Amino acid sequence: METLRFHLNGAPVDVVGVPPETTLLQWLRRQAALPGTKEGCAEGDCGACTVALLDPHAPGGPTWRAVNSCLLLLPALHGQHLVTVEGLADGPEQLHPVQTAMVEALGSQCGYCTPGVVMALFEACYRRDLDAAWKYDDQLCGNLCRCTGYRPIREAAFAVAGTCPADRFGAVLSAAAEPASPLSYHAAGRTAAVPTTLETLFDVLDANPGARLVCGATDLGLDVTKKGATFDCLVSLHGLTDLRRIERTAEGGWFFGATALLSDVEAATDAELHPLARMIRFFGSRQIKNRATVAGNLCNASPIGDLAPALLSLGATAVIVGRAGERRVPLAEFFTGYRQTALSKGEILGGVEVPPPAAGARMVTYKVSKRREMDISAVACGLYLETDDNGVVTVARFAFGGMAATPARAKAAEAAVLGQAWTAGIAEEAALALSIDFKPLSDHRGSAWYRGTVAANYLRGFFIETETERVPRLSDRPSGTLLTPREAQS
Repeated sequence: METLRFHLNGAPVDVVGVPPETTLLQWLRRQAALPGTKEGCAEGDCGACTVALLDPHAPGGPTWRAVNSCLLLLPALHGQHLVTVEGLADGPEQLHPVQTAMVEALGSQCGYCTPGVVMALFEACYRRDLDAAWKYDDQLCGNLCRCTGYRPIREAAFAVAGTCPADRFGAVLSAAAEPASPLSYHAAGRTAAVPTTLETLFDVLDANPGARLVCGATDLGLDVTKKGATFDCLVSLHGLTDLRRIERTAEGGWFFGATALLSDVEAATDAELHPLARMIRFFGSRQIKNRATVAGNLCNASPIGDLAPALLSLGATAVIVGRAGERRVPLAEFFTGYRQTALSKGEILGGVEVPPPAAGARMVTYKVSKRREMDISAVACGLYLETDDNGVVTVARFAFGGMAATPARAKAAEAAVLGQAWTAGIAEEAALALSIDFKPLSDHRGSAWYRGTVAANYLRGFFIETETERVPRLSDRPSGTLLTPREAQS
């Protein structure tokens, strides 16, 4: 198929001649003449541009996802169902329940942010898993409102969340998913492809050696909106639905597919692999986590990516897929340099495998940033420890981001505790040994001294926090990944 095709507010839309790197927000406002979706930051921070996408392949069954249209590139819409704020009401006198709740709660003043807030609440309306207080905060943390205040918006959220009305939007969720169709799209001298099989993907990569792979575009989209980037060939992986898999392995561990959404990974691991869910809670807004993927975060190979330290500490293995088959690389060897990975030409990251943690293992993740919600880490880490019956450390994996050119294990700190009884004194020796492992840089997120101090305090806090609970959970009320003593006791 050479025509980019999707459904917008219930009607089919064909797109031709529009450059592939055009964002959905740009297209809605310029070509579709639907200005209800607003542009605030153009980087996924403010939520004014929020729309809803139907996700027919969600682990719990089809669901609506609130996403940032400012980061969503048009090829990723091929075959999708999209709803904007203009498509909610059945007429001027028949508002959607979410719109009615906002009106009755007096949830809007200037109204600029309101369409995005309404679309975030639209997702909440059809969710069936809002069973903890923090999930309401998580649902709304990606929407800024500078004049109304959040109390009436929160009241509207409580009024509609999980109500799942039997309306046309609910009916779409129960309809059978349409089979994915491949796309080869050309416009403005550039190409976009949506393969639906791995064989087709490798054909595209062979024909376009410089192709950029994309799925969520929560990072690549910034190159478009902030730098005006164009790409000779974009390849969207959303048609390869098998890469979405999240499943338990025969050994009792986990497999997370390359394009598994972080919101799905968070939900899947909250009960049994909580350190990963604990890191993802403050990874970004709900809108970002509804698009960001496992492979996108890892293959970006950023030294401050949040997933890498958590997965390194859990002993993850990268499953690399090429035309010749699969090969496995310990995640500790996957990052070969700044923004560089072990992927060879024509290969993709198919997913990651995480072995089952040992019974009684201590494990936790931490993240410190300048603000709690929606911010990039200054320093992040994953810490994992096994001890024998005498309390002697037998396995230690201490992984850090923001401390070097790549996410990395702290080998000297690990060596300081191996074969030693796990005590406050040994934890302090490990904290001091970090100065051997890392020589961090100073930048606008933190000085070298600050980063070194935070990292050392992580190890001290790890000992304290896991004394009474070996896998400490985040509070269900608002909290950071690094709990204060008062928060830890509440």
